[in-house]
Amino acid sequence: MLSRLATYTLLGIEARSVEVEVDISPGALPKTILVGLAEAAVKESTHRIERALVNSGYGRPMDRVVINLSPADLPKDAASLDLPIALGLLISDAQIEANPEVDAVYIGELALDGTLRPVRGALSMAIAARDAGKTHIVVPVTNAQEAAVVEGIDVISVGSLAEAVGFLTGNLPLDPVVFSWDTARHDFGAYDVDYVDVKGQEMAKRALTVAAAGCHHIMMIGSPGTGKTLLSQRLATILPELEPEESLETTQIYSAVGRLEPGQPLLLTRPFRAPHHTISEAGLVGGGSIPQPGEISLSHHGILFLDELTEFNRRTLEVLRQPLEDQCVTISRAMGSVTFPANLMLVAAMNPCPCGFRGDPKRQCSCNPTQIERYLSRISGPLLDRIDIHIEVPPVPFRELSDTVAGTSSEHMRAQVIQARKRQDTRFRDHTTRVNGKMKPPEIRRFCKLNTDAELLLKAAMEEMGLSARAHDKILRISRTIADLVDSEEIQAEHVSEAINFRTLDRNYWQQ
Repeated sequence: MLSRLATYTLLGIEARSVEVEVDISPGALPKTILVGLAEAAVKESTHRIERALVNSGYGRPMDRVVINLSPADLPKDAASLDLPIALGLLISDAQIEANPEVDAVYIGELALDGTLRPVRGALSMAIAARDAGKTHIVVPVTNAQEAAVVEGIDVISVGSLAEAVGFLTGNLPLDPVVFSWDTARHDFGAYDVDYVDVKGQEMAKRALTVAAAGCHHIMMIGSPGTGKTLLSQRLATILPELEPEESLETTQIYSAVGRLEPGQPLLLTRPFRAPHHTISEAGLVGGGSIPQPGEISLSHHGILFLDELTEFNRRTLEVLRQPLEDQCVTISRAMGSVTFPANLMLVAAMNPCPCGFRGDPKRQCSCNPTQIERYLSRISGPLLDRIDIHIEVPPVPFRELSDTVAGTSSEHMRAQVIQARKRQDTRFRDHTTRVNGKMKPPEIRRFCKLNTDAELLLKAAMEEMGLSARAHDKILRISRTIADLVDSEEIQAEHVSEAINFRTLDRNYWQQ
């Protein structure tokens, strides 16, 4: 007897439709055959499924079983196929009869006792099932809230194979799971850090406000202990809240790699990723025989923080160049290519020299010019030009550390950022670009017009400092953001002057 059930498998972060066909031939030599380009996790599932059937009170088929996973040319590497295979075996063996009125998709990994374990990518699968016109998706209890985020499809939560059988046959009516955005925001939408905790560094906070307002990449240079990491860790607190669409996109990535916290249905705070400098190229960009997203994509709609930037392998850093420009990562393999989103803010931190004390007024630098040149040359010019803002983070004086007056808070900085973002939303309402930091050359020419004084100032800076064409565009983008922060339609000389100051530090360090 032949049975067919619908399910999904992941390819990257996207869910691809799979039809599970199970055929049992009575009287043939007992054997289970699994076909359809199944990877190791799926090939091993037949033994697990047989024991789950027996331990759930059902009989194990004793005839020849052929399980086909269609389409045959799509790699399948997920234990989420356990549940549809098990149900197909029961239908084909005439142990149960499916209710024809239920048009459902089934996903879930089986334990040996028949209980269901969580799977990766439940959100992507629910989205794909809805788009395919399915009415129900049956998922493990742990994945129910995650899948229920998707509107337009009923999510059925089951804890065991027996419950799934009850729903499939119509003997166990189950109500769809309800998701509440308000509850999720209350439980998972708050940050536990604030800029008010950072003593001093008001100039650095100003630069970070500009960076957040226009989604500009930023690099901080300073001696050890000046607060570069503290400042970076709090940057997400001044960014606008994740829009529902942004939240879904980011959650899809974390769900696909199994990085969602237990009980968390949705990512409602902007991700902050801080990989160690020993990370490989594949770890940063993504990779694998079936490509998986790396740290760049895990930072989508959030922040990628690279501490001790010069300690990273230079080849690893160079792979950042294309994603920073295109806001996506494409990984090609023999089975095809997969594109992961990478719309992020890059925040980098580094010491000014190998010993870390170059330019420190209190401590003597022990590095010679050759060591400093070799140290700074680990960052290529093309990568540096892709980082919009470079600032120096000096040591904090004792009087500021001991001051009882609170510094600028995240709430105050965030209000400025949101006001500037509103101006950008209005400006780019008919464009694909949404923020100043991502403007393309035609948009720069249209929206970054300078008055006479500002144009003369920029011309003088370009000639004296020898800045590249990309640096010229960066200054215009930053100037546009600074003007937005003060609600100015016209870019004036003082806006350009501040923007140039955010681009001079790298030239000073690289030329001294």
